[in-house]
Amino acid sequence: METGTSTDNNGYEVIKNGSWFIQFRNGYNPWMARYVYGLMFLLVNLLAWAVRDYGRGALTEMKKFKNCKDGLNCLGTEGVLRVSLGCFLFYFIMFLTTVATSKTHSSRDKWHSGWWFAKLLMWPGLIIFPFLLPSSIIDLYGEIAHFGAGVFLLIQLISIISFITWLNEFFQSQKDAERCHVHVMLLATIAYTLCILGVILMYIWYVPDPSCLLNIFFITWTLFLIQLMTSISLHPKINAGFLTPSLMGLYVVFICWCAIRSEPVGEICNRNAESSSRTDWLTIISFLVALLAMVIATFSTGVDSQCFQFRKDENQEEDAIPYGYGFFHFVFATGAMYFAMLLIGWNIHHSMKRWTIDVGWTSTWVRIVNEWLGVCIYIWMLVAPMVLKNRQTT
Repeated sequence: METGTSTDNNGYEVIKNGSWFIQFRNGYNPWMARYVYGLMFLLVNLLAWAVRDYGRGALTEMKKFKNCKDGLNCLGTEGVLRVSLGCFLFYFIMFLTTVATSKTHSSRDKWHSGWWFAKLLMWPGLIIFPFLLPSSIIDLYGEIAHFGAGVFLLIQLISIISFITWLNEFFQSQKDAERCHVHVMLLATIAYTLCILGVILMYIWYVPDPSCLLNIFFITWTLFLIQLMTSISLHPKINAGFLTPSLMGLYVVFICWCAIRSEPVGEICNRNAESSSRTDWLTIISFLVALLAMVIATFSTGVDSQCFQFRKDENQEEDAIPYGYGFFHFVFATGAMYFAMLLIGWNIHHSMKRWTIDVGWTSTWVRIVNEWLGVCIYIWMLVAPMVLKNRQTT
C-alpha cells in the first residue's frame, strides 16, 4: 500500500514539474485543472457580455424559452444575471463536492482534477437552466448577487493585503539584510512616487472645476489615508517599515481612480468618461483589459487558499492537495456574482451601454467603500498584535 502511494506521489511530482503538454495529457491533474476552470470562467464572462451587448441577434432563439417573453427578458441586464446564475451554480456545486478534500488521489481530488467529459455536459446545461426560470427568481438572484460580490471583494482585499505583508516579511528574513534594505527602500520610493503622481493626475483629470467637491473629497481623503497608513506603520511600537504602506498606498490610489472613472458619462467632473463613451479601438481594448483583469484577479485569489491564515504551513504532508479546492471554487462562485455586478453597474434595473463595464454611481461608491475597508483591514493587521498582547497582559 505504501509503495502504491509513493508511486502516485512520484507521478504527481513528474506532472507538476513537467511541461504544459505533460500536464494537459494527464487526466487527473490539479495544476492544469485550475487553468481549465479559469478558461471556462473567462468564456462565461464573454458570453454574458455578448448577451448584454449583442443579444438582439439571438432574439429569435430566445423566444423559444417560455419565461423570456418574446426574448426580451433574456437579454440585456437580465440576460447577464441568467448567465451569471448558471456560472454560479456550476462553481457552487463544485464547491460543495470538493470542500472537504485534503488528500491527493482521493475520489474528490479526482472529481476536481478530472471527469472533464461529465463537466463539459454539466457546465452548458447549468448555463442554459436559468433561461428556463421566471424573471422573479432572476431578480431575487440579482439582489443576492450584491452580497456575493461584496464577499468576493472582501476575500480579494484580504488576499492582496496578505501578499503585501508576506512580501515585506520575505525581504526582512533574507540573510543579506543590508542589501535587501536598499531594494526595499528603492521599491517603496517608486511606489510612493507613483502614488503622488497618481493623485496629481486625478486632480488634473477629474477636478476641472472647483465645484467638483465629491471628486476633491475622494482624492484628498485617499491622500490622507496614505499618510495615515504610513504614520501607523512607522510608529515605534509597530515598526512595519515603508514597504507595506507604500504598496497599500499604490493600491488605494488605483481603487480611487477606478471609482472616479466609474462615475456616469455626462458628469462635468468626469470628462474622460464622456470622451470614452464613443466606441473606438481604445474603448474596446480598455473593456477587454478590464474583463481579463477581473478573470485573473478571480483566478489568483482562488489559488491563494491560505489568505485567511496569514502564515503558511511549512510542514505540509506529501499527499496534501496543492491548494484548497473548495476555497478555489467558492471564490469563482462569488466571482460569478461579481462579474454580473460589473456588467450591470451594480444595479439590476440599470441598462449599460456597449463596451462599458462597472459604470454608475453605485459602482463608484462600491469602489470607494472597498478602498476604505481595505485601509481599515490593513491598519487592523498592524495594530492587532499590539492590542491582543495588551489584552493578554491585563
